[in-house]
Amino acid sequence: MSFSTEVKEELSKLSNLANKNCVKAEMYGYLNSNNVSATLASTSTGKCCIKFSTESEYNINRFAKLLSNLRIQKYNIDIVGKNFTITIPKEQSIIIKNMFKEYKIEASENEEKAFVRGTFLGGGTINNPKNKYHIEIALKTEKIANEVIEILAKYGINFKILNAEKTKNVQKEVETAKSKKTSKCIIYSKDGEEISKFLAFVEASNSVLKFEDIRVYRNMRNNVNRIVNCETANLSKTVDAAVKQIEAINKLKQEGKFNKLPENLKEIAELRIKNPEASLTELGKMLKEPVGKSGVNYRLQTIVKMSG
Repeated sequence: MSFSTEVKEELSKLSNLANKNCVKAEMYGYLNSNNVSATLASTSTGKCCIKFSTESEYNINRFAKLLSNLRIQKYNIDIVGKNFTITIPKEQSIIIKNMFKEYKIEASENEEKAFVRGTFLGGGTINNPKNKYHIEIALKTEKIANEVIEILAKYGINFKILNAEKTKNVQKEVETAKSKKTSKCIIYSKDGEEISKFLAFVEASNSVLKFEDIRVYRNMRNNVNRIVNCETANLSKTVDAAVKQIEAINKLKQEGKFNKLPENLKEIAELRIKNPEASLTELGKMLKEPVGKSGVNYRLQTIVKMSG
């Protein structure tokens, strides 16, 4: 089961349908997602209905419960391949259309949560956070997209709208010769912190905990990798410097200049030859009169310059 499916299953099982205003707000969210089709105008075939399809049995049951709470009793649920489809006949679809004709979300936290939750259940997806952070919700219009973004921003959650050109390209990819073009608008986030806050906002508590566990692990792994890479880079620099220093010392010996060096330089030079892998700090501690890292570095740099 994908992480996206797990989140939707958790949301579908929420026991919060006692508040009729929230039920209506959540249904409004579903209806404005891009996965709900609503063809209510008269047609020659008589196919006037509202349809919603999903791969989640829990999600289709949630949609059915919302309908029942809104006193919409006539609908059919079918299974086509891996998808569950709920179809609402013409008469009931018209009732729903009229119910939401001039509907507006009230500025209450519970109703706003319900509305956003409905949009995600209807048209949202979220990647497995082990791989990457990405959540998106496909909505019917830019107006609804902006409404969702404004509500999220009100609670400190930042989402973006996919630009119009990219949205058109997405539409072209999913169109078929027989399908009718829809005006899909996508909102999204690729920020782990924002996604976590979104899951908490729509009340997917267990999913938040799982998401945060994965975030902590990823952050720890990234920190370890940065430390290892830093240490590897430092080790590489140390080795390169040691090789350069040893070459300088050998050059001075070949040219007969080594014995002319001051005793403190000869001492550090001999230690470097015998301990090519040692750090500057370690070399400093080996001296008869120990000195710090900077002191050792100064002496070796002097030797390198003299071999120049």
